[in-house]
Amino acid sequence: MGNYVIAIARGFGSGGKAIGAQLAEELKIPCYERQLIDMASEYSGINKQLFAEVDEKLRGSYAMKHLMKIPYTYVVEPSDKEFTSDINLFNIQSEIIKELAKTESFVVIGKCADYILRNEPNVISVFVEAPEKDCITTVMDRMQVSENKAKELIHKTDKYRADYYKYYTRGKNWKDPVNYDLTLNSSRVGWDNCVKLIKEYLHMKMGV
Repeated sequence: MGNYVIAIARGFGSGGKAIGAQLAEELKIPCYERQLIDMASEYSGINKQLFAEVDEKLRGSYAMKHLMKIPYTYVVEPSDKEFTSDINLFNIQSEIIKELAKTESFVVIGKCADYILRNEPNVISVFVEAPEKDCITTVMDRMQVSENKAKELIHKTDKYRADYYKYYTRGKNWKDPVNYDLTLNSSRVGWDNCVKLIKEYLHMKMGV
C-alpha cells in the first residue's frame, strides 16, 4: 500500500486534536491543521489572515441556497473580485488537501477533510467525541477558564464546526456517524486507546 490519509473530526474538548497529533507522531507522518493556512496562502498569494478568518467558521455572507448554485470545484483567478470569497478560500484549501493526499501520508484535523477526500480509497475518517462534562473538564484544565466559560466555548465552537461542515458539504450533519469509518468516545475508550484503535484499523484496511 502507498500513502494514506487519516482525517479526524472532533468535538471541542474531546481530545481529538491531541489524539491526531499523537497518532501522527507514532506513525512518523505530518499532522496538518493550521499549517494548511500557510500552504494555502503561499499557493494562492492571498494573505493568510483571510484564510484564518474563514477557517472553521462562517462570516454569514452566503446563504445556503446561494452555495448550492456554485459548483464545488469553483476556483477563480486572482483578478476576480470573488477571489477572496469564503467559498473560494475553502476550495483552495481543499485542492491542497487533495494534492497532498496523492503523494504523502498525513493526519489532517478538521477542514471537512473526510468529505473532501470521500472518494479516495486511501483515506480513513474518524470522529472523536466525549460527554460534555468531560469536555468541560478538559477545556478548564487546558485553557485555565471557569466551568461556565468552558461550557460557553464548547457550545460556540461546536456550533461553528457543525455550521461549517453543513455549509461546505451541502447540508450534511457533522456528527452523523455514517460520514466516518470510526466514531470514538474518547472518555470511554481513552485517548491512548483511541490512537491504538485507529492504528489497528489502518493496518486492517491498508496493511500499514
